[in-house]
Amino acid sequence: MICPYMVNVSLLVGAIISWAFMWPAIENKKGDWYSADLPSSSLHGLQGYKVFIAIAMMLGDGLYHVVFMLIKTILSLIANSRKGSSIVDPAGADPNAQAVDYDEVRRTEFFLKDQIPNKVAIVGYVGLAIVSIIAVPFIFRQLKWYHILVAYIIAPVLAFCNAYGCGLTDWSLASNYGKLAIIIFSSWAGLEHGGVIAGLASCGVMMSIVSTASDLMQDFKTGYLTLSSPRSMFFSQVIGTAMGCVLTPLVFWFFYKSYNIGDPDGTYPAPFGLLYRFVINFIQELLRRYETRFGIYRFIPSPMCMAIPFYLGGYFAIDMCVGSLILFMWERSNKKKATDFAPAVASGLICGDSLWSVPAAILALVNVNPPLCMKFFTVKQLNELMKGS
Repeated sequence: MICPYMVNVSLLVGAIISWAFMWPAIENKKGDWYSADLPSSSLHGLQGYKVFIAIAMMLGDGLYHVVFMLIKTILSLIANSRKGSSIVDPAGADPNAQAVDYDEVRRTEFFLKDQIPNKVAIVGYVGLAIVSIIAVPFIFRQLKWYHILVAYIIAPVLAFCNAYGCGLTDWSLASNYGKLAIIIFSSWAGLEHGGVIAGLASCGVMMSIVSTASDLMQDFKTGYLTLSSPRSMFFSQVIGTAMGCVLTPLVFWFFYKSYNIGDPDGTYPAPFGLLYRFVINFIQELLRRYETRFGIYRFIPSPMCMAIPFYLGGYFAIDMCVGSLILFMWERSNKKKATDFAPAVASGLICGDSLWSVPAAILALVNVNPPLCMKFFTVKQLNELMKGS
């Protein structure tokens, strides 16, 4: 209900292509393309086709958008630099210029007067880099101190590109920068020296820097609009991150003990844990730029979305499309209410599904497995049942 229609349609298209045509056709090649004695979960069999085809689509789509975003960012910076002082001084020296919105001027003044000093930012970043250079190699011995040093040197450039691109498009590409880190540092460490672990660990380091930059800039944007102090927002982020360092391992332990994490047939298959498309994107951008009469580019599915059900399954796409169908019917009935309340309804569904995972995990700990029946009673009905018993 939150995602655009084309995202959910792309999921459905990917599910139909993979589970209705590709996987049955590949399964018929059992004994020819791969050994017929392999289990269904083996990466040397059908599972390998599912994983590698999906990841190839995601990586190709991600690389395209990384390159596209870098080019767009550079062009935007060049265009802004050519405008010169007109950006620094919104009022401008031209007496014929339009009056600047007072609210915008007030927000800018309030936001800039409470900045975090550059010296504090630099010292903080260098301090965190030193801690990581010392600590991370003790945790992941496949990573050397110079790997972490290089990651912290190149991370600010990628973090800037991601934060700037996220501001332009509202889309963070931190995961794609992390995939690039996997390729670079895995090759650098070498397979014989634990390149897989080194790549995944360096991906975590890179993503923690790149994603934090874009997330913090998005929060600053909200703070700018609401006249909030950047310093108070920053320290709130620090406190929240510190809490996450304690709560996240506890939550992970809870689920790890309750479920068989990583089981392809289980509740949490963790597909990206097993490992960690340019033509369609190019056609879409060309149509977006040069074809405006019919808007055909709006009907080209997204390869990134198509790749998700290749591995996760068609049920995910069906769930998403049911949400789109509900939203579509709601908009036909009352567009204003759908626009106003659809995000709240969708958020409630997400929260409800997430909250149910807690009692589900508790039931799993005591070996209570589905299917099971559950019924909810009002207080009055419950009292009547108690009296009857």
